[in-house]
Amino acid sequence: YKKGESAISFQDVQDCLVYVSSSFSTRTSYENQTKKAITNKFVQEAMTDFLKSRLETYFIENRVDALKIAEQVLINKRSRESAEKQRLNIKKKLSGSIDISNRVEKFVDCRTRDVSRREIYIVEGDSAGGSAKDARNKSTQAILPLRGKILNVEKARLDRIYGNAEIKSMITAFGTGIHEDFDISKLRYHKIIIMTDADVDGAHISTLLLTFIYRFMPELIKQGYVYLAQPPLYKIEKNKRVWYAYSDEELNNILKEIGRDQNNKIQRYKGLGEMDAEQLWETTMDPEHRVLLRVTMNEEMTSEIDLTFTTLMGDQVEPRREFIEQNAKYGTLDI
Repeated sequence: YKKGESAISFQDVQDCLVYVSSSFSTRTSYENQTKKAITNKFVQEAMTDFLKSRLETYFIENRVDALKIAEQVLINKRSRESAEKQRLNIKKKLSGSIDISNRVEKFVDCRTRDVSRREIYIVEGDSAGGSAKDARNKSTQAILPLRGKILNVEKARLDRIYGNAEIKSMITAFGTGIHEDFDISKLRYHKIIIMTDADVDGAHISTLLLTFIYRFMPELIKQGYVYLAQPPLYKIEKNKRVWYAYSDEELNNILKEIGRDQNNKIQRYKGLGEMDAEQLWETTMDPEHRVLLRVTMNEEMTSEIDLTFTTLMGDQVEPRREFIEQNAKYGTLDI
C-alpha cells in the first residue's frame, strides 16, 4: 500500500471476502419490505465491535492468510481504479456525440432550449410513464419514469445514495449536481413536477423524492422550482358528458349538481396508468387546466423541517411510532 495512494473502498474488500454471521435480536426494524438489511443502530454497533475484535485475532494468529487477503484487496482496488480511469476516458471521447436522453434510461427530453419554458415530470412507474410520454407537449415537457419507490436517503449510507440508479438519473437529468457540486445555474428545467398516483403509495413516493431534494438540493425548493401534480381521484360520466373530481368533496358537489341516479358512471382512479394519454393531458398536464402545488419552505422553520424529516424518514423507530400514535386520529384511510 503506497504512500499517497487513494483509500480502499468497501467494494474492494467485498469482492474477495464473504462473512456469514448468525445473530438474534428481540428488537429489529428492517430497511424495506424485502428485508435486505436490519436498520437498528445498536445491532450494527454490536456486530461491528464483535467482528473487528475477532478478525484482528484471526489475522494475528494466521499471518499467511492475512497477507494473502491484504494482497487481494489491493489487487481489487487497483483493478477498479484502472477500469474507472478507462471508463472515464471512453466517456470523455463519446460525450460529444451522446445526449442526455441516451445516458438516462427511459428518459425523454423536451425540444425547446428556453429553460424558462422547460418542465420535467418525475413519474411513478413505466405504465404512467408511457401515458405521460404520449400525452406531453413534446416541445416543453420532459418525462423521467421511476421504477417504484426510490431509496430513502434519510437513513442510507452515502455510497448507496451515490450508487443508486434512480437518484443518478435525476441528478443527470436536472444537470445541477448535488452537495458541494450543486450549481443551480445549470438547472435544465424551470419546473420539476412530481407526478404520482393519488394513493398512499403515491404519497410515499412523493415524500421520498422530497426527502432527497430537500437533503441534497434544497435550493430547488427555496427558489420555487419543485411542484406536486394533482391528478383527479374520480371520473364521472353522464349523458355523454364527463367531469373530473380531485377530492371526495368535489365529487359530492358534482353529484349534487347533476343529480344522483343510475345514469351516473363513476370511476375511482387507482393510478395514473389507468388514464389514457388524452385524459392525462386534459386533467394533469395541460398548463391551461392542470392543478400544481408549489413546494415551499420557510427559512425560519428550517429546524422544524429538519426534525420532521428526521422523525418520519430517519432510522430511529421510536420517534416515528410516537408521532403516529399522537397523530393517527387526524388521518383518513382510503381503501
